[in-house]
Amino acid sequence: MSKKALVVDDDKNNLMLEKDLLEVAGFEVFEAENASDGIAMARREKPDIIIMDVRLPDMRGPEAARILRQDKETFAIPIVFVTASVMAEGREELDEITNSGFIGKPINTRTFAKEVSQFIL
Repeated sequence: MSKKALVVDDDKNNLMLEKDLLEVAGFEVFEAENASDGIAMARREKPDIIIMDVRLPDMRGPEAARILRQDKETFAIPIVFVTASVMAEGREELDEITNSGFIGKPINTRTFAKEVSQFIL
């Protein structure tokens, strides 16, 4: 049975690239272009992992992650933040979110799926 991944990114190019890389690696991939849709999709599909941009149009990724952490259905799903825009103070915000990780952009297309897989328990 394939692992399920949810990719949340408002940049269509990043969304397609990450989706394609994960599908090639055998993931079933769901996608959302904003945090609200991502939260709803996570509750509905219960993915094995969520890959989320930090800057989304309706709310920041860490804020969406905190909402997911408060829901008994989604609190244990690993979340990997993918962004180019995290300075030291921003990393602290991400580090406060339990069961989460970080992959910097631009992503390495050769290792992305393997990096994501390392966060799945």
